[in-house]
Amino acid sequence: MALMTPDPTEEKGAPAVRPDSAVNLSGDLSSQNEGVFGSLISSVRDVFFPVKLPPLVLESKPIAVPDRMAVKRDPKSTAAAVVINGSLLLLAVWWGTKKIQSINKPVDPPTIIAMEDPPKAPPKAVAMGGGGGSAGPTPVVHGNPPKFEKNPIVPPATPPLEQPKIKIDPSINVQTDVKFAHVDTPAIGLPTSPLVGVTSGGGGSGGGLGSGHGNGLGQGEGGNTGGGLERIGGGVSAPEVLFKPEPEFSEEARKAKVAGVVTLSIVVDANGTARNVKVVRALGMGLDEKAVEAVKQYRFKPAMKAGKPVSVAMYVEVDFQIF
Repeated sequence: MALMTPDPTEEKGAPAVRPDSAVNLSGDLSSQNEGVFGSLISSVRDVFFPVKLPPLVLESKPIAVPDRMAVKRDPKSTAAAVVINGSLLLLAVWWGTKKIQSINKPVDPPTIIAMEDPPKAPPKAVAMGGGGGSAGPTPVVHGNPPKFEKNPIVPPATPPLEQPKIKIDPSINVQTDVKFAHVDTPAIGLPTSPLVGVTSGGGGSGGGLGSGHGNGLGQGEGGNTGGGLERIGGGVSAPEVLFKPEPEFSEEARKAKVAGVVTLSIVVDANGTARNVKVVRALGMGLDEKAVEAVKQYRFKPAMKAGKPVSVAMYVEVDFQIF
């Protein structure tokens, strides 16, 4: 039996070198010995002609992991959450429906107050600006005016042509409530006249006293006394509105939704200004005062007579409408 003697070059405990490791080590050393030119060629070859690698195969298997956040739900808490959320939803729907109904509530139509026709102007307003005369060569004489009547029968004559068979006191068309100062003279005339000692009814016409035209007293036209105002028509043109501000609604009428027309009587003077503004047909609730304020701001082209501006009386309607 032959005995093998260990190799003296082999140290105890040194790892044995496998043949394949030697081959790989030899290959690595050879690659390290390549030059720069060989490495460049190898890199270009890898870019343009890459080595095809075998397809990857996924061999891992999913592992079931328990959900640590999952908890067991309580049926009581779930039911409470459903009830609370449902109640809030119903409350929101009910509140939205209520608001829509309040916004779309129908608005009551404005109240239109039926008004009667404006009353007729008093006799003083209809007959203002009266005058008369007897076509005498001199102004009316100083004296007491004759009897005032609405429909005079016998006009004053100075002197009378003949004694009448039936004695009727002379009269003129003047309101009975007009008062003149009484003077101590038997003559028929005007207390304010400076003419004394002659008999004259004035230079006017129509049977009255004065320098006007009509059966009244003074320098105007028609019956009554005065002379400061004219009536539209008969050579007197109507005023034309130049400036007309819109009337304002009173707060009371706006809340009550009152609409309608306010009729006013005014005097347009020779300067085109409205004065003596009075309510003829009223609406109330502060609209009458608003109408007066607006009309007082009106500006007119004055009425004209024979090419001259004159003062006239007229009616004005102020319309209040809700849009």
